[in-house]
Order: sequence, then structure tokens, then C-alpha cells
Amino acid sequence: MDASRTRARAPRTAVRAAALACCAALAAGCTVPAVPAGPDTTATAPEGARAGVPMAASDLQNQYQRVIKDVLPSVVQIQASHDLGSGVVYDGNGHIVTNAHVVGSEKTFQVTTANSEEPLTASLVYSYPEQDLAVIRLDRVPDGLKPAVFGNSDKVEVGQIVLAMGSPLGLSSSVTQGIVSATGRTVSEGDDAGGTGATIANMVQTSAAINPGNSGGALVGLDGQVIGIPTLAAADPSLGGSAAPGIGFAIPASMVRTIADQIVRQGKVVDSGRAALDITARTVVDDRYRPVGVAVVSVRAGGAAARAGLLPGDIITKVGDQPITTITSLAEALAAGRPGGRTSVTYLRDGTEKTVQVTLGEQ
Repeated sequence: MDASRTRARAPRTAVRAAALACCAALAAGCTVPAVPAGPDTTATAPEGARAGVPMAASDLQNQYQRVIKDVLPSVVQIQASHDLGSGVVYDGNGHIVTNAHVVGSEKTFQVTTANSEEPLTASLVYSYPEQDLAVIRLDRVPDGLKPAVFGNSDKVEVGQIVLAMGSPLGLSSSVTQGIVSATGRTVSEGDDAGGTGATIANMVQTSAAINPGNSGGALVGLDGQVIGIPTLAAADPSLGGSAAPGIGFAIPASMVRTIADQIVRQGKVVDSGRAALDITARTVVDDRYRPVGVAVVSVRAGGAAARAGLLPGDIITKVGDQPITTITSLAEALAAGRPGGRTSVTYLRDGTEKTVQVTLGEQ
């Protein structure tokens, strides 16, 4: 999979929809024993078997509709001057959590809730691009504003049914359906076209469609709890870098709560939980222009690398057991660590390979 990602944000353009058709099919993988038919007998299935499949489909459909009715009022559309995205109502005081790449460098926004006829104004509280999260606050809290319930993303399981809610392509209050395809993904977001360039650990991968404008919305389980914030769609190089169908990523709810709680209470992030070597660095290539490591450009005095004896000019080739060839691979290796944790760092100095133990700092 290409390391670059497509941010799920939509340009500010009019969306024309002559017709929108939704079609759902439910296939039951079971058989019903046949009943032999006599001259005066109509072949019928047992009553319980006939009722079973329709009831199962009806129950699932009703559950979908209950979740949508319960959660969709907590999902808003956020309009910046040039772009739009989605957000989730975080509390009853008008705080809304979204992606940092949705707010960009702007400070004020127009917010449309599921129940509002006119957009509401909102202001930026704080943006944290390193985790691609931000919190804005409504200037006026409308009656009936409903905060979402954020679940425990550590309990998310592969195969779990999920719904993605947001404003793809400007179509507000839209819902797509899929499953959790994987958990624990470390994903690097490109910094082109307004992205933050963040490397984010423990992301939830989903088959629910994540389209431009979904960024900052809600990935919800059938219990009505938000398990993640849809953020990225994988890019397929064979399709010219366009979004790969059925491969989207969401920031887990546990990380959303960790970051948003700090922003709401203290106005900024004071404990990122993100490991760092406390260096500036660049990718090194060989004579065939292939990336082969990360060169240390500078070392922060008293930081993790300095305490371990790393110097400018050292070329990092491995962190723990993970080979390091680029800045992105270094960021992904560090994303799996925690501040204060220890790991080995292998590097080249004057052509000689060395390995040291490093106590990681905090980004």
C-alpha cells in the first residue's frame, strides 16, 4: 500500500445530485429443508424457518436505524473558507472535535448541525497537527445540542459492523456502512494538499466508505458509541493516487478523548503520549537514489538522542527490530513507542555500525 494517504476532506464546491439511489442486499447463508408435496399439498417451509430470515434482516435494519437516529444529531458539518469537513459534538458546552487538517490554519468556522436551519459560528480552541486532531467551540450553544458517546476503542474487534457518519462531498448527514477490517494500524498521512504529515498509531481500518468531507466525522458501532474519527482513505498508485475503495482509517476514540480532554480543560495538549528521539533529521539515499537511512541533522541538548550519545552526522538504520530507511519509517517506529520507554537504536558513524539503548523523549 502506498505510504501516502488521501485526506477525507472536500473542496468547497457545489454538489449536484440529480438522483441519489441507495441499494442494500442481505444474503442469508442457510437452507430450509424441503417439504415433499402430495397431490393436494402445497410445498411450504416450516413456520419457524420462514419467519427466521425476515426477522433477522428486520432486526438488523432496525438496529441500524436506531443507531443513526441516536448518533447523527451529534455529527456536524464544518465549513472553513475554502474547505469543508465534519465534526462530532464532544460535550454540552459546544465543543466539537474534528481533524486538524479540516480546520487548517483558520480560526473561525461555519457549523451546520443536524437540526439547525442556519449555520452557527464557531472558533478554534486548539489544533494538534501531530495527531491530526482539533477542537472548535460554538459561539452560541443551541438548544438540544447532543454530545456523542465515545466508546472504548481498545475493545474494537475485527469484523465488527460500523457506520461512518459525516458530510462526504458536502452531502451532510450521510451514512455509510462496513466492518472493522483491522486494528492497530500505523498510518502516515501526506503533507501535500493541506495534510498535516502526521504519523498516527493504532488506527482503526474500516471498509465503510470514507470520502472527501467525511474527515472529522464519526465511526460508530451498533451500540451507538463512537469508536473513531474517520480521517484518511488509502491511496492506490495504480489509480493515479485516487482513493482505494474500501480502505479507510479512523483515529481511535481512546486517543481522541486523551487529546480532546486536554484541549477542553487546558486549552492545549500538555501530554501527547507520543515518543520522540529529540532530533531533526533527513532521509539519506545511496548512489542509486534508494533510501537507506535517516541522517541526524541536529540533536536537542538534554534530549533522548543526546543522552544516548547520538551526534549530528550519524545515520540511523534501525529502531528496535524495525529497519529505518526514511523519515516516514522512523516516525512509524517511534509511533509504536511511549515516552520514557527504552529501545535500541542502530546507526552508522564513519562507516562503523553501532547500537545504543535510548530512553525515548516526548514529542
